Amino acid sequence: MTFTLPADTTGLTRGDLRRLTNASLNQVQLLLRGCVDSDVTFVPSDPDANDPSAVSADESQLAWTLGHLIMHVTASAEEAAALAAELARGVAYHGRSRREVPWESVTTLAQCRSRLDESRRMRCGSLEMWPDHPDPDTRRPWQEGTPGLGAIQCFLVGLQHEADHVAQLREVIRQARTYRRQQNWLGRWQRRRATRRARRSSGSGVASAA
Repeated sequence: MTFTLPADTTGLTRGDLRRLTNASLNQVQLLLRGCVDSDVTFVPSDPDANDPSAVSADESQLAWTLGHLIMHVTASAEEAAALAAELARGVAYHGRSRREVPWESVTTLAQCRSRLDESRRMRCGSLEMWPDHPDPDTRRPWQEGTPGLGAIQCFLVGLQHEADHVAQLREVIRQARTYRRQQNWLGRWQRRRATRRARRSSGSGVASAA
């Protein structure tokens, strides 16, 4: 299943936002099928890694693990949901509302699944704080030159951010699985076989030259 946001957001309701939230999180949960604990902390190869929001220069080019990605996308979507609930109630934007679980503390698949379940509960629960008729005028500042984000747009930004990281999640999982296969007995046997072939080929080349 591939989750995509609707092109036309006009007329979206709280029910639609709840449905989209479940679809997005279901997609991430499906990606974890077949993963094991070691995949959560596996450090992938990511030459394009660049995090301008990193707390230190050392972390700015750090490749993100599966656990790191899940903590990041859930925190961003929850922030968007929390701010959207305030905008819907006509509360003026007063700054960010972000809390991210330290990714270094996440080492098991169970922790990742639990975080996703918790995030689902929190995001869907935030929609219960919306009034029947959300305030249409209160907005969160956004990109320069735009009118800002209303409640629905603000909520959707979190979902879009999550969707934007799906390809990265898939790639990290792919690399982790490839590494595991290379470490099992078949991988070791294949490497030994390749080494023997390389030695025989090298020996034949020397003999021919003589």
